[in-house]
Amino acid sequence: QVQLLESGGGSVQTGGSLSLSCAASGRTFNAYALAWFRRAPGKQREFVAAVNWSGDVPAYADSVKGRFTISRGRDSYKNTVTLRMNNLEPEAAAIYYCALTYDRILTNTANTYNVWGQGTQVTVSS
Repeated sequence: QVQLLESGGGSVQTGGSLSLSCAASGRTFNAYALAWFRRAPGKQREFVAAVNWSGDVPAYADSVKGRFTISRGRDSYKNTVTLRMNNLEPEAAAIYYCALTYDRILTNTANTYNVWGQGTQVTVSS
């Protein structure tokens, strides 16, 4: 069993930055990738970014390219994925979820992810 624990959410002003972390624990030996999705009020869940388990292949939604960076930790933090979000806009306000997949493909499709965290709230004020 794998558990995902998100942290780092909070409130920031437009143009500000925030980092989210996702720590995976348990049976992660066969995991392929970790991703971030978000769900804003009244909207569907959408893909934000993903990275493979070795951390060398990232993928981003077009809406966040150039502003968000996903990275995997090293050494004692190798089971942690961080999402660095810069130049945040009000449209980025949402609950952000970490997700893990065992499928051998880096994907932006939510139903291919097998394990989900509880989510962390991001608020962006104008």
